[in-house]
Amino acid sequence: MALNNIGTNYYAMLDYGEALDNYLEAYTIALKHLDNNEEMIVLNNIAILYSKEGDLPKAQEYFLKAYVQAKEHNESIKIGIYAINLGIVANQLNRLDEATNYLTEANEMLQHKPSIAIIGDIALAENKYKRGEFLVAQSLAQQILPKLEPIANIEERVLLLILLSNITKDIDEGENSILYAQQALHAAENYENKIMAYEQLATVYEKSKLYSKALRAKDSLISLSASVNNMKNGKLFETNRVKFEIADYQRELKLNKELNQRETTTLYGLLGAAILIIFLIAWALRNMYLKNKQRKILNKRSKEIINLELQKKESDNLLLEKQLVAKETMALLEQERLRNEIENRNRKLATKALQISNRNELLKEVINSLSGQTEVTKNALLSKKVKELKMLLKGDAEWESFLTHFEEVNHGFLSTLKKNHPELTVNDIRYLSNLYMDLSSKEIASLFNITVEASRKRKERISSKIGLKDSQQLYSYISSI
Repeated sequence: MALNNIGTNYYAMLDYGEALDNYLEAYTIALKHLDNNEEMIVLNNIAILYSKEGDLPKAQEYFLKAYVQAKEHNESIKIGIYAINLGIVANQLNRLDEATNYLTEANEMLQHKPSIAIIGDIALAENKYKRGEFLVAQSLAQQILPKLEPIANIEERVLLLILLSNITKDIDEGENSILYAQQALHAAENYENKIMAYEQLATVYEKSKLYSKALRAKDSLISLSASVNNMKNGKLFETNRVKFEIADYQRELKLNKELNQRETTTLYGLLGAAILIIFLIAWALRNMYLKNKQRKILNKRSKEIINLELQKKESDNLLLEKQLVAKETMALLEQERLRNEIENRNRKLATKALQISNRNELLKEVINSLSGQTEVTKNALLSKKVKELKMLLKGDAEWESFLTHFEEVNHGFLSTLKKNHPELTVNDIRYLSNLYMDLSSKEIASLFNITVEASRKRKERISSKIGLKDSQQLYSYISSI
């Protein structure tokens, strides 16, 4: 945005021609290389410049482009700002209904930005004034005035005071009209605001028949306008000054010739001086032309350098993007490999758990079958073996082996579970580990040597321990750990 900043500097120096050139160049670059935010800023600056030059249709055209861009990207603050600008231009073009629509929209968009919304309130007060609703406009303006910061809102304060001066002038409050105009002049800091204040003072003094004060205000206005014109058009002023001097010399020569034909020597001397001045002007203009040509060459080279830097930056960004994509692809492949490996191991664990479950079912059937036979109960050796089978069902050796393999496959699951829920017992953790592998209640009941109903109640008790209202949510919860 270097060109945009250069244009802003020219604008501050009142060199609107150079400012417009730089803004237009910045707009071209924004369209090709920059984002929509930068494009909107440049469009708004161009519109403001046309507004200052008095080309209101052009100003409206560029404000509208910025407004449409803000709408497309749903940027509420920018929509509000550009709607205010469009409302102000519509006021100046006497399209009062159109202005009201824009200002109403701006007020909705800037509800949380009162420092910006207040500009729209001033434009709305001016809209009421242009409609002839003087008292409504006066009431609005008087409500706004205390809200303006003395330093931050100098230009808005000047505009509002001039508006109040116009309102009171039109409702025949001459003293108040003069007072508001004087306050506007006192608040004004830049040339443009002072010119507006002097114009208003001259108008209200004239209406109040204070002709001497009106004349002094107009003198100040003329003097100030001349200073501004000098700043804006220094080169044109210098050329006109030289032309005036030449014309003055010619007039003097003509008078001298009419008064005394014998002063021909003086006449030729003055003509020679005039020719010398013309020669100097031509020489100065030639130097100016060469300097302008050199400046254009430098600007062209600067733009070429900027374009090359932009191209290099784009190629670097493209290379970085490709490298990132390659790294992400490798990471995804590694994650997929690890996920497949974990799923494979979990399937093996689940198979082993089911084998244990089937073994336990078989052992239960054998124990129940043997326990029901009187020959077994009477035989001490067989009774001992039945007890050993029952102890085998309750043994933890298989569980310890299963736990070791389970922790290897599912890194951190048991650690996280114990850390988050230290109140869980060993049997609770054992139950949750089997549930984590998506075993059914019947299969888990077989592994624990309990009934299916007891398995269901244990599931409800564990769910209550970890703070779940519904036991159906237990599997989803542990799967997320």
